[in-house]
Amino acid sequence: MVTIKSKKEIEYMKEACKVVALTYQELEQKIKPGMTTYELDLIAESTMRKLGAIPAEKGYDIGIRGIPPYPASICVSINDEVIHGIPHKNRIIKEGDIVSIDTVALKNGFHGDAARTFMIGKVSHEAKRLVEVTKQAFFEGIKQAKAGNRLGDICHTIGEYVHSQGYSVVREFQGHGIGKEMHEDPGIPNYGKAGRGIRLEPGMTLAIEPMVIQGKPNILELEDGWTIVTEDGSLAAHYENTILITEKEPEILTIL
Repeated sequence: MVTIKSKKEIEYMKEACKVVALTYQELEQKIKPGMTTYELDLIAESTMRKLGAIPAEKGYDIGIRGIPPYPASICVSINDEVIHGIPHKNRIIKEGDIVSIDTVALKNGFHGDAARTFMIGKVSHEAKRLVEVTKQAFFEGIKQAKAGNRLGDICHTIGEYVHSQGYSVVREFQGHGIGKEMHEDPGIPNYGKAGRGIRLEPGMTLAIEPMVIQGKPNILELEDGWTIVTEDGSLAAHYENTILITEKEPEILTIL
């Protein structure tokens, strides 16, 4: 069931989302070649806790036997890693890498969720274009995030834009509703048919997140049960924000 947030709940959502935005502000200032992904994880967790929030991804359990709860505070995925990369003390960030970070903060019982792909130092033209297209896909999609439109209008617009730029969208993972739970209804794929799906209403809070692959859309899951990589080794990028459907234009909650 899709939840419509009350004014008080929206205020709580905004607080959680502000924590996420401030965490990215801190990460953007600190990320550099030579750092480990584990160091990024420590920075993010420390920032969230100082702001009165809990890193909601830490200990997240998908409930599948044999896959342990997620062990870190953020997901850090580099180059051909699409999503859910696990921070590690031995994973060093290098010049020219693109680093996707997914962060979820829990504060006052509500979640804020966003993802960014950072370009480390001088990256290739191809990598830069992929990151830019992935970000723009989000902004193209939310042009349709208006009360009265259908959910499929967002999904269709994202997919069509990505494909028009010569890239692929990940089909096995998707955006989602968000609130008291990290993942709520509705599921929001990055492809679909316009005019389909639920009608958007003021008070809905949605995590819209294009996951874009430079090559073919095929993906693989690594043995850790979490990390998703491109099958052909091509680059991937991720961009996400939590938005609020209003009577007018959508409000992006995870941008300062």
